[in-house]
Amino acid sequence: MTHKIIVAGCGGMSNTWIDYAIQRANAEIVGLVDIFEESAKAMAAKKGLHVPTFTDLSAALAATGANLVFDVTIPASHKTIAITAMQAGCNVFGEKPMAESFADAKEIVEVSQATGKRYSVMQNRRFMKQIRSYRDLVGSGAVGTVGSIHADFFLGAHFGGFRDAMDNPLIVDMAIHTFDQARFITGADPVSVYCHEFNPPGSWYAGNASAICIYEMSDGSVFSYRGSWCADGLNTSWESDWRVTGSKGGARWDGSSMPYGEVLDPEKPEGFIREMVRIEGQDVYDGSEGHWGCLDEMFAALEAGRPAETDCLDNIKSVAMVFGAVESARTGLKVKL
Repeated sequence: MTHKIIVAGCGGMSNTWIDYAIQRANAEIVGLVDIFEESAKAMAAKKGLHVPTFTDLSAALAATGANLVFDVTIPASHKTIAITAMQAGCNVFGEKPMAESFADAKEIVEVSQATGKRYSVMQNRRFMKQIRSYRDLVGSGAVGTVGSIHADFFLGAHFGGFRDAMDNPLIVDMAIHTFDQARFITGADPVSVYCHEFNPPGSWYAGNASAICIYEMSDGSVFSYRGSWCADGLNTSWESDWRVTGSKGGARWDGSSMPYGEVLDPEKPEGFIREMVRIEGQDVYDGSEGHWGCLDEMFAALEAGRPAETDCLDNIKSVAMVFGAVESARTGLKVKL
């Protein structure tokens, strides 16, 4: 199978996607699209690509015979790009979030189902040896039945550009990663959410850049999220700082080191504070990490004729966590998902 790729969007993030496609033996970039054609031409020159450039995706698809679109445009364009591509007979691999609203995300899923074309979403934070180890540690039963999972995310990110003007920059543009990680770690899906969203003093964002969320999950556990994108100092990792509590102990992951846990020591008697034994997460994941790991999975799934791990049919559940949180913050009510 040869993948003939149109890259839609030639901003900074497209560098990684284009570099991946260039090194893949059965992939060929056949065109670049950007609303500012000079950006597409500059990217083609930068990467040594002798391909046509366009300002319109439909024109690019008609001219090149592409069968796969990389959507690395801004979130506001994702719905149009994805639906245009799938209705033209192309599969789509796209940057998160799937769309700027839950209604748009559902429409994308409906078009994917109607056309039989795959739309897979970049959730690169699933593809790290540390989080794979953490998921395995929690899933092994070593800490018992999971009662709660907690994530802290505190960074001072001075992007500039569209994020600074968004209404919900943290929840819509960034928290999708952490919410998807929570589903990945526990294997549970969201049932309801209560969210308080706010913009603290010193924030350089126009919209709410901080939030606290409480999710009820399908396995009966609770997931809590505390986050800020305007927190200068004492920063967590981009992968968040995690804690799982279980019926036999707990597991920690700081987002960068290998995870570990503490479980009840069966050889020690009961006490006011029970004695614990440390357990270590195992380093067994040997796949590529980050964007390249997620792209490996997307291509492997497409070539095997199966949904990717981050196919829109699954990712819609993480998207529901995002827009459920936005709705809860807007209304002040708990929202069922």
